Amino acid sequence: MQTSKSAERATYRVRVDGGEEMEVSAGTRVKDFLPRTSRDGHPVVAVRFNNKVASLDRPVDRDATIQTVDLASRDGGLIYRRSLTFLLIRAVHDLYPDLKVYINHSLNRGYYGEVYNTLTNGTTPQMLAEPDIERILARMRELVEEDVPFVRCELPTEEAMELFAEAGMDDKVALLKYRGKDMISVYRCGPIFNHFYGQLLPSTGLLENFDLKLCGPGFVLRFPRYDAPYELPEYVHYDRIFSIYQEHEQWSRILGIRTVAHLNELVDTREINEYVLIAEALQEKTLARLADEITEHPRKPRLVLLSGPSSSGKTTTVKRLAIQLRVNGLRPLFVGLDDFFVERDKTPRDETGEFDFESFGAIDVELLQDCVRRLLKGEEVALPKFDFVQGRPVPGRKVRLQAGQPLLLEGIHALNPGLLPHFPDGWKYKVYISPLTHLNIDDHNRIASSDARVIRRLVRDSRYRGHNGVATLTRWPSVRRGEEKNIFPYQEQADFIFNSSLPYEVCVLKQYAQPVLQGIPRENPIYSEAARLTKFMSYFRDIRPEIVPRHSLLREFIGGSSFKY
Repeated sequence: MQTSKSAERATYRVRVDGGEEMEVSAGTRVKDFLPRTSRDGHPVVAVRFNNKVASLDRPVDRDATIQTVDLASRDGGLIYRRSLTFLLIRAVHDLYPDLKVYINHSLNRGYYGEVYNTLTNGTTPQMLAEPDIERILARMRELVEEDVPFVRCELPTEEAMELFAEAGMDDKVALLKYRGKDMISVYRCGPIFNHFYGQLLPSTGLLENFDLKLCGPGFVLRFPRYDAPYELPEYVHYDRIFSIYQEHEQWSRILGIRTVAHLNELVDTREINEYVLIAEALQEKTLARLADEITEHPRKPRLVLLSGPSSSGKTTTVKRLAIQLRVNGLRPLFVGLDDFFVERDKTPRDETGEFDFESFGAIDVELLQDCVRRLLKGEEVALPKFDFVQGRPVPGRKVRLQAGQPLLLEGIHALNPGLLPHFPDGWKYKVYISPLTHLNIDDHNRIASSDARVIRRLVRDSRYRGHNGVATLTRWPSVRRGEEKNIFPYQEQADFIFNSSLPYEVCVLKQYAQPVLQGIPRENPIYSEAARLTKFMSYFRDIRPEIVPRHSLLREFIGGSSFKY
């Protein structure tokens, strides 16, 4: 089917969800001829118009293939979460007009946020109490009953900036200054306006499942999983993860770098070099503290287990930690779990029939346990080396663990209790590594840690593993499912959580990731996700890769590291 735009045509050819082709009058909104529910019975909340996610109000202005997006899809879930955020902002505005909502970060199936008093122009959050949470939640439910529309319009960027300036939304004004587009999408819910990175629902009436809980000085806005849009998962507070986020939020407040606009201003004023060094120094200081805790621990642990999700920078983090331990007089031995993969044809498969490399069954656990046991006894051990090209282990180096020498064991399953169950916990020190992103696009548009990781992975896969963007993005949902099952349940068991996020990293990685994404054909099913990531990265200014220190974990992905991999 032709999908290019044609000039001054009265009708266009459209096919919906693979059905019969039909003629549609030019200018007709897609919602006027779409079913209200998908084939699975879920509400339709958006479309993929020629494989790019678009609003239901999008006019037909060219021949098109259209797929409906319902609430039970990942795109639908993202739309739900953005819309729920706007609902919260509207409710707080109605009840407390002098309070401003700030969405800080994700936290256990929800968003942690805070409110600030605009009258005092305070830099510390306004404490909320349980009655405040109850009032806000009740007002949100009233707005759902009223079924208030989210009205979308396209405005000239200058006009949108004036609108947000009048509303005191300085974060939006600063962000749009760097957007580089003549027109910008603006949403209205009743009397208030906002800009979101992505589509919203047609109205508040579809927001039926949510909750609001008091947490610290702020709140947690809770929402359903992508694959279960009609139920809320059980809430479990991850205190360790929350404390790490709070620590880095405080650091961001001190430096005044909380949003992408703040970061972009540093690039424009040429102060970014110093900020990069500060961000790197903070990580190095944290690694030194981790090394001190391991060295001075009363148990004198022999096994240091390091785990984290894909593209967390685990390999470089372990190498930098080893240096810090050597500064403390220890000589650690490093062993990677990736060398203990079973042969390719013995690897478990996921529900789609693809190899599931994130499965616990992909590791030769018996061989690993035997090697660790012999190493701790002081024996010389011939470690395997997994050949990813041949898909099987080959003979590796011979090593021996000296008395008092810690063994650093790194891999996604390192914290799984089933990995080394016969070794006492007193011998182990557990470290969880993850880029817990604390930089936001603006006050209401957060940056998902998973987005930061998939951008890292896109760059690494294209530069060093021979995988194109289609392969990486197609594989990513399976990777995420594996993390939910095999990694995240054990993060709170860690003795130490290391945040491997670098607030400036997207400014560097985008220069490598964007060409990879641009190579994805529009007709490929993964194109809409590539378009979303491309739009996300467009908010960031470029930073020259040359200013990234050679010891930075970012070098694990872009190259030029002082470490060997």
